[in-house]
Amino acid sequence: MSQNRTCVITGASRGIGRGIAEELGRENDTNVVVNYRSSEAEAYDVVDAIEDAGGTAIAVQADVCDRDEVDAMAERVREVFGGTDVLVNNAGITVDKTFKNMTRDDWDKVMNVNLGGVFNASKAFYDDIKAAEHGRLVNISSVVGQQGNYGQANYATTKSGLFGFTRTLALELSNSGSTVNCVAPGFTETDMLAEVSPEIQEKIQERIPLNRFATVEDISGVVRFLASEESSYMTGQILGVNGGMEW
Repeated sequence: MSQNRTCVITGASRGIGRGIAEELGRENDTNVVVNYRSSEAEAYDVVDAIEDAGGTAIAVQADVCDRDEVDAMAERVREVFGGTDVLVNNAGITVDKTFKNMTRDDWDKVMNVNLGGVFNASKAFYDDIKAAEHGRLVNISSVVGQQGNYGQANYATTKSGLFGFTRTLALELSNSGSTVNCVAPGFTETDMLAEVSPEIQEKIQERIPLNRFATVEDISGVVRFLASEESSYMTGQILGVNGGMEW
């Protein structure tokens, strides 16, 4: 059994999750668990990239909405690496519609992944994080949770919900020395942003003082710090990584 620290990243087969997995995988003492729901080939690409760089990683399938699958993932991680030191709750989806046109099913789908999935993963790894010498829980939110966004009532609600969750777990884990923090990225160059029309992208960029979208590396570097020993006196915080957008 490895004595290295172990980091689990949900929804790590692409986008920000992949960037976080590869960033953490560059640390010599880190085992990375690449969680995925259905993108198996992409998840193993992430594992290969980490291993090619000299790191250690495995891919584990689990739908974060399914408590049994998440619990099975936690057991798998313990079998391979022992207890988990770092959990990054990154998995999330969007189902965008104006509230007038949004159905309860549209609402529930986003709630089940973006909040239900965070509950399931945090519950499955809670005892590990609490027992770890440098336990770290990092939730990935969004600037949309801080500002709201047209056509994203469901998504914005889930992402702002992570703020209260982060603060509460930070208090509940404080006596163990483990920390809980939240990163709220701005608009980031991922597949999700690529689906937005150029006209809308231009309007969004006009609202960003630094006049550019975030790169995945802008976000993953902040997560790497929060996952490190150096962040030991920071807990319950919401870090806006958004190019200077107000909220």
